[in-house]
Amino acid sequence: MNCLKENAGSLDGKKIVLGVCGGIAVYKAVELLRLLTKAGAEVFVVMTENARRFVTPLTFQTLSRRPVHSDLFDLIREQDIGHISLAERADLFVIAPATANLIGKAACGIADDLLSTTLMATRAPVLFVPAMNVNMWENPILQENLRKLAGLGRRILEPDTGALACGTEGQGKFPDPQRIFAEIEGLLHDRDLLGETVLVSAGPTVEKIDPARFIGNFSSGKMGFALARIARLRGARTILVAGPTSLPAPAGVEFVPVVSAEEMRQAVLGRLAEVSVVIMAAAVADFRVAEPFSRKLKKEETEGLTLRLEKTLDILAEIGRNKGGRLVIGFAAESENLLENARRKLAAKNLDLVVANDITRPEAGFGADTNIVTLLSADGDCETLPCLPKEQVAERILDRVAAERRR
Repeated sequence: MNCLKENAGSLDGKKIVLGVCGGIAVYKAVELLRLLTKAGAEVFVVMTENARRFVTPLTFQTLSRRPVHSDLFDLIREQDIGHISLAERADLFVIAPATANLIGKAACGIADDLLSTTLMATRAPVLFVPAMNVNMWENPILQENLRKLAGLGRRILEPDTGALACGTEGQGKFPDPQRIFAEIEGLLHDRDLLGETVLVSAGPTVEKIDPARFIGNFSSGKMGFALARIARLRGARTILVAGPTSLPAPAGVEFVPVVSAEEMRQAVLGRLAEVSVVIMAAAVADFRVAEPFSRKLKKEETEGLTLRLEKTLDILAEIGRNKGGRLVIGFAAESENLLENARRKLAAKNLDLVVANDITRPEAGFGADTNIVTLLSADGDCETLPCLPKEQVAERILDRVAAERRR
């Protein structure tokens, strides 16, 4: 089976006006622009005169593949008034970096250049990403302006804390572009899981043999991490409990790292009262060493070594027994009798949905960026999806969650 290519990025076809104000952080806005265009967004850049002193418009024009706008009296097309045309085409307006000056003008309704005028004319959602000296950030006038903008429905992404370009330490640092990008994705994504708290487990668990060796499995965590990222984008408060992986925690997700099956059990059950949806995508070890060694065994000591194993507790079955009003979704990673084994797991563990995949297939096994899954629900529905990137599989699984919540 050929996998369907991920033709659409997460922001495919979205129109974003990126307003760039003057400040040393302007060069980081270039990286934000790269992330937005890579995700498929159409980005229209508006620069203030001061911003052009830090980075030339040619840099932004090259990455956006569109002219950069800065003159209030320029026409975008014949008879198209620039600030009106830009304002009306935007799905989202992002000011990054946003200076104290621009924030003050926006809060007071001042429109004296192309950026502030376009901002006044837009009805699109607006995201401000402030970056400035710590003393300016803490100035009560600025903070009052930010409160006023927030009260009008504008979104404010607070700056990071750290070493600033002016040589001081404190809050005011331009956030990592990946963090801004994640915020933008969330603002432009369907928010059909607002009000839900989704707990996702991901990755392998590791059971210690001695301080240097362990029993584990080949799970990469990619499927669970994709589920957590998409759940957050769709508006859910998201908790990700993950075994050891090399993956970075998705932005905006409550990340709980664990190692062993018992640690995962304690972490999941300890948060169960908070959640409305549980998705157990982790490959939890079924066995652990009954008596792990406290010191590293020497090679000569391992000749003929026998390890006595004992079963770990079944986390998913325990959740199923205490399901209440929660939606509970499990995974069945099988190498044979896929549907038969998945249906047995669905019933035995009191699940609402089981996601079955054949781990012997290269497009669906551990570590792959794609998956081929069959969704089996408690009401008897059975749907086999084509080979898809794991984030698209996550979307389809969460479509089921959203549909169930609409009933």
